[in-house]
Amino acid sequence: MRIVIAGGSGFLGRALSTALAGDGHHTIVLTRASGKAEQPPRLRRVSWTPDGSVGPWGSELSGADAVINLAGESIASRRWSDAQKQRILESRVLATRSLAAAIGTAGDPPPVFVSGSAVGYYGPRGDDPITEDTPAGRDFLADVCSKWEAEAERARSSRTRVVCVRTGLVLDRREGALPRMLPPFYAGIGGPVGSGRQYWPWIHVDDWVDLVRWTMSDKAIAGAVNASAPAPLPNDVFARALGRALHRPSIMPTPGFMLRIVLGEMADALLLSGQRAVPAKAQQHGFAFRYSDIDGALQHIFNRSS
Repeated sequence: MRIVIAGGSGFLGRALSTALAGDGHHTIVLTRASGKAEQPPRLRRVSWTPDGSVGPWGSELSGADAVINLAGESIASRRWSDAQKQRILESRVLATRSLAAAIGTAGDPPPVFVSGSAVGYYGPRGDDPITEDTPAGRDFLADVCSKWEAEAERARSSRTRVVCVRTGLVLDRREGALPRMLPPFYAGIGGPVGSGRQYWPWIHVDDWVDLVRWTMSDKAIAGAVNASAPAPLPNDVFARALGRALHRPSIMPTPGFMLRIVLGEMADALLLSGQRAVPAKAQQHGFAFRYSDIDGALQHIFNRSS
């Protein structure tokens, strides 16, 4: 297969492109980086400018077996100023608009367009179980995800199905959010965040990669798909599991007011609230998770990395 990935140089993009290359697929990564980087086997980098329009790179999408969109400014790289929030929104909307336009004008459009999204689509939801049928929330991240998915839907046609993968907290030892959580636990002062009652929908990175590959290959899958393990956990339960995996205490809470001072609005959106999101569509269609419980997932992550 020939697969095009936008955003293939980020954490999830690298994990996915490595897996696809291991499967024997030829992968084209659309990148904004300049210069000639080393080209691994079965992977080719193509320069693009995701400004909402179609450039010369658009020819790469014609004849592709799948296009995957993971492009976008990191939501946690810096404090949310008004300018940063605009960058977060525009980077997703314009990149997705460019890809949808290129698919729409392709002579041989891809049969599937898998576009990123996040469980932030639902907004803070407390203890209520969340499926793909739950409507969008009303906070900043919900607005970003709604507009992001609306741009992806522009690519839908009789020849191209569209899947929006609403990703939760992806667990990996070396990249993503998990490594940032570890120092307090190693220092013996780890524990829950805020009240600890907020749900964190998590997924092992290997399951995330498998789920994206599954959405590419299963023609019955379209629309939103929650990329989260079957058992989302309250943050205090997650913290205890992480403490067990590290053989460290997990009883020292981080007060919410301190996080709000340091992180501002981002603290409530990313840490102090959450969604009890469950992968209803994936389970209904028979997707098999390798890591359904947090202890097994964390044991695999830290044993593999030791």
